[in-house]
Formats: sequence, C-alpha cells, structure tokens
Amino acid sequence: MSTNKAILVLEDGTVFRGRSYGAIGETFGEAVFSTGMSGYQETLTDPSYVGQVVIATAPHIGNTGWNDEDDESQRIWVSGYVVRDPARRASSWRSTISLDEQLVAQGIVGISDIDTRALTIHLRDAGAMRVGISSLGEDAADLLDKVRRSPRMEGADHVATVTTNEPYVVQAVGPKRFTVAAIDLGIKSNTPRQMVERGIEVIVVPASITAEELLEMNTDGVFLSNGPGDPATADHAVGLTRAVLGARRPMFGICFGNQIFGRALGFDTYKLKYGHRGINQPVRDRTTGRIDITAHNHGFAVDAPLDKSVETEFGTVNVSHVCLNDDVVEGLELRRDGQLRAFSVQYHPEAAAGPHDAEHLFDRFVALMQATK
Repeated sequence: MSTNKAILVLEDGTVFRGRSYGAIGETFGEAVFSTGMSGYQETLTDPSYVGQVVIATAPHIGNTGWNDEDDESQRIWVSGYVVRDPARRASSWRSTISLDEQLVAQGIVGISDIDTRALTIHLRDAGAMRVGISSLGEDAADLLDKVRRSPRMEGADHVATVTTNEPYVVQAVGPKRFTVAAIDLGIKSNTPRQMVERGIEVIVVPASITAEELLEMNTDGVFLSNGPGDPATADHAVGLTRAVLGARRPMFGICFGNQIFGRALGFDTYKLKYGHRGINQPVRDRTTGRIDITAHNHGFAVDAPLDKSVETEFGTVNVSHVCLNDDVVEGLELRRDGQLRAFSVQYHPEAAAGPHDAEHLFDRFVALMQATK
C-alpha cells in the first residue's frame, strides 16, 4: 500500500487528506459518487465517466482485483478514483492484477484513506462540483486555484473522445434475425452482447456518421448508446435521431441515448444536483406498474411532463418510466397510430455488474422490430 500523502480539494474549498492510490500525479474532473457495492471494474471502464472523478461509497474496494474479462471498453475512462479502504490483496481466482496496479498502469490518479461517507454526504447537500486530487504536494490553496480553472461538465462535449473511429460488426449468436446500427456515443461491451444473444447482428458506427449514411444501411433498427458529457452539445446525434424517426425506423436508446432521444422530440435536458450513479436505483414502468432495480450513471435528465402526453411531428410521446427516489424521467416512448415506434430508458438494462431486472427491454426492442419489419 502507498505511503505517499495525497490531498483532495473540492471547488467550494472543502479539503480531504489521505494517501495516494493508483498513479502519482494530479487530476481534475467533476466529483460524483457511485453507490454500487460491486462492479468497480465495469464502472471504471465505462466511457460515460469521462471527465469525472468517481467516489466509491462502498468502504472496501479492490478485493476482487482486476481481470481480463469484465472491462466494458478498452481502457479506464474516469479522471480519478476515490476510495476509503483499498484491499491489501486481491482475493478472486479470476484476478490477474490488483486494482491499484491497474490504476498505476493506466495512469489514473486516486486517493484512499479518506472519509468517503462524509464526502458523499457533502456532495448530496451541495451538489456535484469540480474536484482536484494531488499526490505531488499538500498545498490546498494552490490545488483549489487549479480546480476552479478546470472545465465544468455543463457544456462539455466528450462524444468524439469515446466513439469508435471505424464501424465494426458484432455477429449474431445463432441464426440472424435482425440487423441493428448502434450509434457509438460511448457504448459498453455488454450492449452488443445483449443484442447478439437475441439473434441481432450489431453494426457499431461512429457518432460522426451522416444521416444519409445511416439510413442507407437500411438496418431493421437503430440503437442510441450511453455516453459522456452534456446532451445539449450533441446536436449531430440529435439530428441523426430525427432523421431515423422521420424515416420511421424502430429505435431504442439508453442513458445518454435517452437524453438525445428526448431532445430530438423537442424536450430540454437539465443537470441534476448530484445525479444517479450505482446499481440499486428503483424505477417504475408507468404502463405495467413493474418495478425494476436498475443501474444508473447520469448527471443530466430529460425535462418532460409526467402528467400528460405530448404531440410531436413524429407521434405521441409519453414518459414511460420514473425513478421512485425523486420522480426523475427514466424513459420515453413514442407511439404513432396507437403503436409503439421507438422508446428509450435513462438507465442501463445491459449493466454487466447487474442488476439484470431490466434486460427484458432488449426483448422489447426485438418485438418492436418484428412488428415493423
């Protein structure tokens, strides 16, 4: 375990002192907390966390080490990592390296041995804010000045950082039933996996694809992935979505994709006080009454009315899902002539670390494509 001292400073001047964890250096980003008791490897490799310093609310982190199977992308994307009690050794037969060693290998600066409960409570009260971590010195005033000069998440456009440069295909498992174009806004590995297991061939395309190129693919459906940043900056993705809806292609979006879907339908998005992150968020399907425990990672939400339908040029839109903690919009559905045409959810039905309550939404996508084929 590291004996190097480290310091964490929030933009409101709050200071925490502990030990370095991971790489030695300085890092900056938006401070957010994740309430998952497990799945830290999936969290750290989720492209949606670009620009964010993640605080783990679970006190003991790193006990299962790091393996070669559970990454959600090719690298760690978080700007920094904050834990209370790092594991002294990895205790899983699947582990190939310790979490600390992997953070060092990928240059991720972190801090340990601080009161993460107090830090989380502070962020819940004051809201998510910029933060800096340094293991290069202990001057809080100097680090605070750097924090206040670092970029904010509002207005941040990170899609180009995470999207694929070239299209690639993930083959269907078993007989191919459908072909789907997945717009990569920061897609995770388990998303195509969920679809190919249902007989869907997935063509993952760059976020920079033109509407003409996308429609010329003539796929059975289009998928909008998760991703990082402020959805208000994603005008190109909104334009792609409007083109798909205008062509009456079946569409399914998740997380950032839900926000893009909402903006394409004419709704605004807004920044939540401290967001939803973790794998224990209760969501109610307003159509069926079903409640799923779901995985979340979002700091923005769609501003759509809960009490009425909205008529758009593409059809009638309703809020289909809500978070039971705070009534935040967690899903939208678009109907035309009484039939479902496209839908989205704010959470992660593909969450590799679980829970798996919402995986049935991929079956709903299959049924939508079958009904419109």
